[in-house]
Amino acid sequence: MTKAGKVATLTRGQAARLVRGGRGPAPAGGAARMPFVLLVVALLGGGLISLLLLNSALNEGSFQLSKLKRETTALTDEEQALQRDVDAYSAPDALQRRAHELGLVPGGSPVFIGPDGKVAGTVSTAEAPPPPPPVTPSPAPSTSGAAPAAPAASGGATSPPPAAAQSAPSGQAGPAPGTGPQPTPTPGR
Repeated sequence: MTKAGKVATLTRGQAARLVRGGRGPAPAGGAARMPFVLLVVALLGGGLISLLLLNSALNEGSFQLSKLKRETTALTDEEQALQRDVDAYSAPDALQRRAHELGLVPGGSPVFIGPDGKVAGTVSTAEAPPPPPPVTPSPAPSTSGAAPAAPAASGGATSPPPAAAQSAPSGQAGPAPGTGPQPTPTPGR
């Protein structure tokens, strides 16, 4: 076949290649695809890296939130313990016991001064209440095996057990067990 007959049987794409010089596929089309592919790969890589950084930041925030919740719980517990201490110290019987330990005595009758300067009431000095009677220790039980004599069952009040009498410091009568709230130690201090 002649060259003219060959041209007639060629497809349009083949004919276009023959006109351009017959080198095969156009280099401009392949070169145009390469930057697009690199752009897509770069966008996907950047997206994955940004997701990784965002996930790391969220995890760090979650750990910090957990830590702050634990601290809040601990501080709330400490606040409640301190409030219990304040309530125990401000109870009337605790105030009276502490005042007695400091040597304070109950005041006398109150006196009021009116707006015109007149005194209403009578002045009286505060006097210390009489000291409590000394507690005599009971005799120690004998080692001979005999039981100590029992108090008479006359229906009267019995004396406190010896352990309660010995627990008070010498020269002072301690408060009876269970008389008023005792402050609780504060955790962490």
